[in-house]
Amino acid sequence: MHLAVTLEHRFECTPDGTVWTEIMFDYPFWRRYLEVFDRVSIIARAREVPEAKPTWKRVDGERVSFCSVPLFVGPHEYLTKAWQVRRAIRAAAMPSDAVILRTPGVISFAATRELLTARRPFCLEIVADPYDLFAPGCVDSPFRPYFRWRFTRQLRRQCAEASGVSYVTEHAIQRRYPAKAGVFATHYSDVELSDAAFASAPRPPVQRGGAITLVHLGSFNLLYKGQDVLVAALSTCLRWGLDLRLVFVGDGRHRQQVEAQAKTRGLMDRVSFLGQLPAGEAPREQLDRADLFVLPSRAEGLPRAMIEAMARGLPCVGSTAGGIPELLAPEDMVPPDDAAALARKIREVTSDPERMARSSARNLERARLYHANALREPRNRFYQHVRETATQKANLQHPS
Repeated sequence: MHLAVTLEHRFECTPDGTVWTEIMFDYPFWRRYLEVFDRVSIIARAREVPEAKPTWKRVDGERVSFCSVPLFVGPHEYLTKAWQVRRAIRAAAMPSDAVILRTPGVISFAATRELLTARRPFCLEIVADPYDLFAPGCVDSPFRPYFRWRFTRQLRRQCAEASGVSYVTEHAIQRRYPAKAGVFATHYSDVELSDAAFASAPRPPVQRGGAITLVHLGSFNLLYKGQDVLVAALSTCLRWGLDLRLVFVGDGRHRQQVEAQAKTRGLMDRVSFLGQLPAGEAPREQLDRADLFVLPSRAEGLPRAMIEAMARGLPCVGSTAGGIPELLAPEDMVPPDDAAALARKIREVTSDPERMARSSARNLERARLYHANALREPRNRFYQHVRETATQKANLQHPS
């Protein structure tokens, strides 16, 4: 059976037609679908580039093909290409036997319109909450309130029409976007941790003689990861006399803005911006060198970076956004967009080595729920449901 999957990620395409990614959704990611389906077509945007960088990873491959949607960035640019985008989606999705929409996003919403018109069943993998993604401080646009209303409404409509729904959270996203009554619904994370991702043991209590290192992993393309909040909290902690340094891993269009914020506050000797690192060993090395992972997000699904930090036995502090409360203990969280509360929490945690050791052990144990072996069964049950739904639809249309 042939499966088509839509997603919002932007890929890179070289002149020979090969498709590449810098961080996520490389070929091993798509093999999970091949455990149930015979072929997979990826429906997404791709930017044409003259050549691939050495750190990029191949996306397409055996039984995995790519169907390019006209490139656009943001809802405004989409409006100028909406007809071409819908035509490309229709051409890519209709020949397939089954469709999964990774949502929310402009492409998945456009695909829903085409599929409903054609009376084709589809299933959803919901990876984020647009109500949070378009919260104040996350998007710099005068149309942010409208986008928040519009995208939230569209995701609810998708849930009302879908033949099956999976969520990346256990409870958080489901509360706002429930599946239609009687429809198969489940949850599993996108994060798949191999044995190499896990530390061998929790971290013991350590009395630090020098600076304590905080680390943050996340994209700077939008500020919903709260990097600006973390810089403000660090400034407060340093005024209190705490000996801290901060390492940012990630890149994006708002990185210069956060760097300017750190410079204005006189923090450049305390803050390092490492840029984007290749997935795998390089980020793990930064996590292993750090003492505390901090993610003060304004919006989240279920943050991969936090789960990876937990798997290294790293104590964590996060906000209460999205699925973070499903990962951390209440004592390790603060409200989103509250730099003062975050500063107090960082001081509270870093001043108590025994507490950090308890957090390390708890996080390492919780992260084991996201080992690849633990996620395979619920994910494949959902994919089997997608396959059976498509088969039933085909039998109704073409009875023997």
